[in-house]
Amino acid sequence: MVARTLTSEMREHALRNGFRSGLEEKVADQLRALGIEVKFEQRKVKYTKPARAATYTPDFELPNGIIIETKGRFVTADRQKHILIKAQHPELDIRFVFSNSKAKISKTSATTYADWCRKYGFQFADKTIPLGWIKETP
Repeated sequence: MVARTLTSEMREHALRNGFRSGLEEKVADQLRALGIEVKFEQRKVKYTKPARAATYTPDFELPNGIIIETKGRFVTADRQKHILIKAQHPELDIRFVFSNSKAKISKTSATTYADWCRKYGFQFADKTIPLGWIKETP
């Protein structure tokens, strides 16, 4: 038997038939030809991704212990990181100074940086550190 290469036409046909690739469809065809019932992506196997140790380096730390993180862009990875840090280090007082807290977290979201901070309990300001934060006593 001559091996066939998987063409873009085969991939398109596979997608129409519920497969993500021509190879998946080819293997399903092989199983059917052998009289084996095709069970495609029917099983779910749960697993835990191993933890990865990471470090966070704050932008600024005030004498009173308040940590200041400055952000022009506040991307998903940063938001996820700060949720993890807050959960694992509730003793830290991390606050954000944004270029524009009214900016949307993504093009498709109505949520602003300010909305996100309110939701997750972070204080924030625009452009400069409020003097009240600097004068705040621990």
